[in-house]
Amino acid sequence: MKIIMLGAPGAGKGTQAERISKKYGIPHISTGDIFRANIKAGTELGIKAKAYIDKGLLVPDDVTVDLVMDRISQEDCKNGYILDGFPRTIPQAESLTEALKARGTSIDHAVDVDVPDESIIARMSGRRACLTCGATYHTVYAKPVKEGICDKCGASLVLREDDKPETVKQRLLVYHEQTKPLIDYYRRENVLCTVDGTQDMEKVFLDITKTLGA
Repeated sequence: MKIIMLGAPGAGKGTQAERISKKYGIPHISTGDIFRANIKAGTELGIKAKAYIDKGLLVPDDVTVDLVMDRISQEDCKNGYILDGFPRTIPQAESLTEALKARGTSIDHAVDVDVPDESIIARMSGRRACLTCGATYHTVYAKPVKEGICDKCGASLVLREDDKPETVKQRLLVYHEQTKPLIDYYRRENVLCTVDGTQDMEKVFLDITKTLGA
């Protein structure tokens, strides 16, 4: 089963991807992890990607697609995989479709976790992070025992720059311009399924697994 996760930043697609990965025994692959692994291993593609990242530039689509194709060629992907954070644009989606077609394969499901912008802004602005141990909390959904203090290490919790309402609005703007068109792209490919991401996490997961046929 070859799956792509779609949805705005903060829609909860990463959480759902991890659960799908456990249920079906297929790897959850994020482009960030692929970049880091290849850079750390000093592969040819990793060196190429690092040259752009070090200059603060986006890694070109052809390099990113090559990295993704290399990753999904590995043994643990023989029964399928979940791509999270890729493709981000129509050109990336088209390149991925062509690269898969050349191998005689294609994406089976594109799962869109649909959450309205106002809900995402409320969700993300409620996030709190511990910069000491990396634990995350939420002022409504996952409160620490003592307000503003990490349960695990006792450090102060902060609202990260990424989660501030003005930053979230900017990220959503980029999402609507660049990534949301993928919904129509995969609808035309007849592989799109949309689930209501405002529901309880368990219900979202249940809806996804129904779509996936299990």
